[in-house]
Formats: sequence, C-alpha cells, structure tokens
Amino acid sequence: MARGPQVNFLEPKGDPGLSGPGSPAWKVFHNPLAIAAGGIAAVILELAEPAVRAGVWDHSTFKTDPIQRMINTGAAAQAVTYGSKKAAQMTFDRVTRMHERVTGTTHEGQPYEAMDPELLTWVHVTAAWGFLQTYIRYAEPRMSREEQDRYYREGAAKGYSFGAKWVPLSVDEVDTYMAEKLKGLYVNDTVQEFIQIVGDATPLGKAARPLQRLLAQAGIDLLTEDMQKACGVRVTHPLGVTGVRATVKALAAAARFVARRKGNGPAEQACRRMSVSTDCLYPN
Repeated sequence: MARGPQVNFLEPKGDPGLSGPGSPAWKVFHNPLAIAAGGIAAVILELAEPAVRAGVWDHSTFKTDPIQRMINTGAAAQAVTYGSKKAAQMTFDRVTRMHERVTGTTHEGQPYEAMDPELLTWVHVTAAWGFLQTYIRYAEPRMSREEQDRYYREGAAKGYSFGAKWVPLSVDEVDTYMAEKLKGLYVNDTVQEFIQIVGDATPLGKAARPLQRLLAQAGIDLLTEDMQKACGVRVTHPLGVTGVRATVKALAAAARFVARRKGNGPAEQACRRMSVSTDCLYPN
C-alpha cells in the first residue's frame, strides 16, 4: 500500500465523506483492536487465493517492513471511511496507480493483474467481511441484519472506487459469494509465513508481541470452520478459543473506554468536522 499524504479529517466543514455520522462504517472502523483482528482474517483469506497471494507477497513490503505496511493500510482505511470525499478519492487514485503496476504470474505459473476486477472484488469483500465480523463479535453482538446489510450496501462505493465491477450488497449476497470462492482457496506456505510475521510485527516493540500474537489468533478464530480448513489454519494459542475471545473482548472494551475519554483520532476529528457528538461512533 502506497504511503499517502496526511489527511486533514477536520476539513472541509460539513463534508460527510463516503459514509458520514450514523453510518455502520463509522462504528465498525472505530475500534483499533477489533479492526486489527478483522484485517488479519481478511489477509489470510486473500493469501489463500492464488493470484492475490502472488500480488501481495511478491509486490508489497509485507515481508520486509510489515509494520509500515499495516500502518499504511490502516491509514488508507481511515481516509476512505472518515475523510472528506476529496481525501477518499485521493486515496483511491493513489492505490489504483500502485495496483496498475502489479502484474506477474502466480506461484503456479498463471498470469494475473492486480487490477483484475474479480480480484478487487475478493479483496474488497474479505476486508469488509473481516471488519464486520470482528465488530459483531467484540463490540455489537446484537447488530441487526438490516444494519449489516446497510454496511455492505454503503461500502460498495469503496469497492467500485478501487476498481471492482461488482460487489455483493447484503449479508446473504456476501455469504453466497464467499461460499463459492471458498472452492478456489488453497493451503500454502505463504499463509503460515504471514501469521508468523504478523504475530511479531508491532510498532510498540517486543513487549507488545504477546498482544499482537493474540490478535493474530483472534483473526484466525473469526474464520468459519470451512474457511480455516480451506486456508490451512487453526487457533493454536495456549488460551484456546474461549480464552482468546474473552481476552480480546476485554481489550476491545478497554480501547473503547480510552477512546471515549481521550480520543482524538480520525473518527473523533470527523465528528467535529460534521459538528456531531462522538456518540455516533458507538453501538446504540
């Protein structure tokens, strides 16, 4: 992911961006711990797809500088969620320019292009799905199906802007699409390498690695049993599935508490840009 310019989330006043206050996206993308686990789940699914595996692993900095790669990806997600319409478009344009240069052959010898609309749909859906599943599990378990459908429907603009020609617009459409794509996923060494790398990659140093590894395991746990089998992964943390879920839930709650007390991140700045209370960032 190309490093982009700093985004001013405070300007221009009254610009709602692509989503705006009260949208499911503003809530889903607000908790950094939850988003971290969702992003890991998404990348596992993406790396189990042959063409995306090659594009990500052979053309990105994940292997050489995973921390900066994750920071850049997170910054892009914040820009298109909480930034103005201009900031979002600048991000789409920058990422598209980068993707246009990514071509090659898969590790099995098949040609691919990163701008292939079908690949862009897969990347869009896995990310949207991973973030939503994390939010439901760790922030709003009673999120209505109507609001989940709205999340996918409103998020379609991001998929189209990144180059997809079609994206699913509801929970049912996403489930149907992912069940079909599951048939083409495969177990490979890159997935395991990614899990190892992401478990060690933290900007807070060695002391934070236990937390990072916990989040990596939480990402695996988000995947259904069929997805885990297709990708060749399973939860291996000493705490087990129950312990991982309980610990990450507590950490997510703590992160929400800190954000309410001291938050001045992109989401809170976007609220000030729109002259609304930060209450719109939290479950009702």
